[in-house]
Amino acid sequence: MRTFAACCLVAAALPATAAPIDGLAWFAGCWAAEQGDAGSGEIWTTPAGATVLGASRTVRGGRTVAHEFMVIVDGPQGLVFVAAPSAKPAASFRALRVEARRVTFENPDKDFPQRVIYESPDDDTLIGHIEGRQDGRERRIDYPMKRVPCPGGAR
Repeated sequence: MRTFAACCLVAAALPATAAPIDGLAWFAGCWAAEQGDAGSGEIWTTPAGATVLGASRTVRGGRTVAHEFMVIVDGPQGLVFVAAPSAKPAASFRALRVEARRVTFENPDKDFPQRVIYESPDDDTLIGHIEGRQDGRERRIDYPMKRVPCPGGAR
């Protein structure tokens, strides 16, 4: 948790300007995992202050079994995705490609996953992918999600 707080304090110090991060507004909102138990999914804020903040939760059998705090920062090296999953150290991934409704982040020096990808074929669908080499083989895991109302009536 300290690692996530540190990344957010650094992000808060960046100047607020119109930037490529504004192009990531398409995945702001609340998303329910199509393949998970009720309560599984992600929440993403709209871009502001050179950051997008996110959180995910995986529920199985009525209990949270994993969570992750995420931030995308628009800094001197471009867009950087920082993920702080439960029970693991935080990891950073630099934006490799930013397209209209798809963004690919990569860290080739990391163990699995080396790539984190988000894409949205329409306003009500968000698909997260993690991929890379694990045990000498290419591996990919997809996380399809559908838009749901956010708590408190937000989009």
